[in-house]
Amino acid sequence: MADKKISFVIPCYRSSKTIGGVINEIDETMKGMAGYDYDITLINDGSPDDTWDTLQKIAAGRDDNRVLGINLAKNFGQHAALMAGLNAADGDYVICLDDDGQTPANEADKLIAALEAGADVAYARYSHKKHNLFRNFGTAMNEWMAGAMLGKPKELYVSSYFAARRFVVDEMIKYTSSYPYVIGLVLRTTRNIVNVDVTHRAREVGTSGYTFSKLMALWINGFTAFSVKPLRIATATGTLFAILGFIYGIYTIIKKFVLPDVPVGFSALMSAVIFIGGMLMLMLGMIGEYLGRLYISQNNNPQFVIRETTRDEK
Repeated sequence: MADKKISFVIPCYRSSKTIGGVINEIDETMKGMAGYDYDITLINDGSPDDTWDTLQKIAAGRDDNRVLGINLAKNFGQHAALMAGLNAADGDYVICLDDDGQTPANEADKLIAALEAGADVAYARYSHKKHNLFRNFGTAMNEWMAGAMLGKPKELYVSSYFAARRFVVDEMIKYTSSYPYVIGLVLRTTRNIVNVDVTHRAREVGTSGYTFSKLMALWINGFTAFSVKPLRIATATGTLFAILGFIYGIYTIIKKFVLPDVPVGFSALMSAVIFIGGMLMLMLGMIGEYLGRLYISQNNNPQFVIRETTRDEK
């Protein structure tokens, strides 16, 4: 009997042509990892193609009951889909990876080895990423935001391919708010996190499901769900402009006494009013974002809704 169990969690979106290869690679990899049992949870995140049909066929075509397919009622986003999978996973270790084959399932043993060596969480790190320029920009912005707002160590690289111990996952799924952000949940649980170098593959089928609007929503979600630093920045900025305005007012008065014939600059005044007005609107919008999310969370807006699973009919 296996000593420990590994649960693979894979959010799926437009992946009907790629997910089968990922599953096969996991199966082949686990054959070489003696002492471990495993299962695979596949979450269809409201994919508009035939991904759910594909997941049903994969689950039905196996006799080992290792594959569980979960069909969400609509598209909730990758992080919400991950939370659905984490709630279903029961392994001693949990590995999260992508559905497109870019994250190498055949190197999962490296992540597990890092956990066995004492780490609580192991993130895959890529020496050469095969994402397009837009996706790389999004990743860079996500790295900056996680470092500046969430206190992520500068040397730590985070990605969608990672492994975590059972107690970390148990703590993560205690979070029931409407706006989950996985790295935020990891960082608030533990700082015993390491990187493991793995290969990153080029996408062979389709394109990334992340659009600019989705990336923006992800960034906003990250720093409003787990940090009050934006509010503190707004306070500091407001204080700075108040001081500058007071100093400039004193300067204007002195200048009028010293040089009474110098006309007051209407353009400069309007520029200052518009700039400060814009800053005030930005700060009020930030406060409104926090209050709106608090209101939605208090209304128990769900992270995800499961329509059905592949085991409902069994």
